[in-house]
Amino acid sequence: MTMPDLPPLPRTWRPFGPRMAAAVFAVVLVGAFAWLWLRFDEQTKEAVNVLEKATVIAIVGLGLALMFALARSRVVARPDGLTIVNGYRKRELTWAEVGTVRMPRGAPWPHLDQGDDVRISLLGIHTSDGARAETAVRELKAVVAAHRVDS
Repeated sequence: MTMPDLPPLPRTWRPFGPRMAAAVFAVVLVGAFAWLWLRFDEQTKEAVNVLEKATVIAIVGLGLALMFALARSRVVARPDGLTIVNGYRKRELTWAEVGTVRMPRGAPWPHLDQGDDVRISLLGIHTSDGARAETAVRELKAVVAAHRVDS
């Protein structure tokens, strides 16, 4: 079995489909609420109190924060290790800490299996991206294998 060509480091993998879905949903969410507000007559607008406005703004803000978390997920291979960003959580691992990259059949994303039932999801690679995700998993496995030999 031949090793695939190693990508130059640093190399960043990001999910395309989930990022596009997050952007579209954010535009739809804000657009829908803005359109709805503009469609209200003046009497209805005046009947909405500050707490109700704040609640709607908070719900829209929460939706945007969740979409941003999904969109910022990534996996970065650097010469000194791996950076995993899942939502708002960022992990910096040295190559010695990186386990085995696994992509279970039917799973939405791969994970790092570090033994002792410790798994780190890699939301930066999403199977909804199809061939792009398969290539990303192959590249990441090759990079991890190459650095495992060096350690």
